Amino acid sequence: MVAIVSTVAYLGLEARGVEVQVQLIPGLPAFNMVGLADKAVGESRERVRGAVAGMGLALPPKRIAVNLSPADLPKEGSHFDLPVALGLLAAMGVVDAEALADYVVVGELGLDGRLAPSPGVLLAALHAAETGRGLICPAAQGSEAAWGGGIEVVAAPDLLSLLNHLKGEQLLAPPQPGGVEEGRSGPDLRQVKGQEVAKRALEIAAAGAHNLLFCGPPGAGKSLMAACLPGILPPLDPAEALEVSMVQSVAGTLPGGTLTRARPFRSPHHSASMAALTGGGLRVKPGEVSLAHLGVLFLDELPEFGRAALDSLRQPLETGTVSVARANAHVTFPARVQLVAAMNPCRCGHLGDAGLACARAPRCAADYQAKVSGPLLDRIDLHVDVAAVSAADVKHGSMSEYRKLVGTTPSRLRRGRAAKRFVGHYNSGSRELSRKHAGPISMVFDPPIILRAAA
Repeated sequence: MVAIVSTVAYLGLEARGVEVQVQLIPGLPAFNMVGLADKAVGESRERVRGAVAGMGLALPPKRIAVNLSPADLPKEGSHFDLPVALGLLAAMGVVDAEALADYVVVGELGLDGRLAPSPGVLLAALHAAETGRGLICPAAQGSEAAWGGGIEVVAAPDLLSLLNHLKGEQLLAPPQPGGVEEGRSGPDLRQVKGQEVAKRALEIAAAGAHNLLFCGPPGAGKSLMAACLPGILPPLDPAEALEVSMVQSVAGTLPGGTLTRARPFRSPHHSASMAALTGGGLRVKPGEVSLAHLGVLFLDELPEFGRAALDSLRQPLETGTVSVARANAHVTFPARVQLVAAMNPCRCGHLGDAGLACARAPRCAADYQAKVSGPLLDRIDLHVDVAAVSAADVKHGSMSEYRKLVGTTPSRLRRGRAAKRFVGHYNSGSRELSRKHAGPISMVFDPPIILRAAA
């Protein structure tokens, strides 16, 4: 008899169905696994042996053959442990194979039979909902799987309690969906003293989803103003929150199955590689540009990033997706981000400062700014020259009544409605602006003039 258990394999944000076929064949004892499995999947043999032995069961003295079908689809990850174990127990007659036919099974096994979390459970739940099946997963990810909507979720803490549930000897309570965070506290524009033009540019970028570049000396507040941008963006709607959570689920960074309506903010270090920014690796994972999907990607010290890493962002900024090509698979991740970058005018950072004059100007500035390619700069709509903050700005602030509203809830709601009115969908503003203007807008004019041009 061949026992069949359904599970999934992840390709980007797509969960593809996989059949785990287990058969006991007369012959010398062996445990063989075929079907283009990677090292983590192949090591599941020892985890399954330990989990079965932990329940007091012995493997039959036969040849155990496990086939992961379709055989030409790459299988990666430890979530194949549980379907392999259940398929083996069904072949041994410990559990009814028909009871497993209505479930998609994912989960990592410990040697003592406990079920450990594995990335991608939310995608598996959505796949189970599409195919009209239930889902079996670890108890720690039950709240995440419950977001799949309208499916039966069996969240078990260990293999023994799962078997008792399937036999009807023990009833596992269905998990409840995790909570929804309305937002998180962060820097507020009220903390920024002076820099009226830069703050106005930040509001224009928020309303039109424009990419933005701050250029100015150290200590001018470029990083602080960039960190304030998520607080004035409209919150994620339910569909967007689910899409962002799917990316986090694949990356294994969805805490406790809790969804959030706050837009992501990612700020990678300038030593990040191309794979870290766009995704990739031995096991293809989403990069920073995908983890910032529907949010803000902040690149501080822009010229210090590697030239190849920066140029790899040109295609995602244009199309909103990242395609990672490998010899055995092509994986696509979403990457609709709002890019905010910051840089010094030259290597020493004091170009134009009479008190700290650059000794190599203007050659120093030309060489430093040439590290950023022209096509990448062309995708950044607003270029803002940020001046050093004076002592008077720090002491007095000189904030208008309009500025005092920045960061309050009514202001965020109004700005959210403005963003939806100006932009048909998130992050279309930069592309629309590029069609109207031959190049980026330099914020050296009066901000109301720029606002009329962007609108």
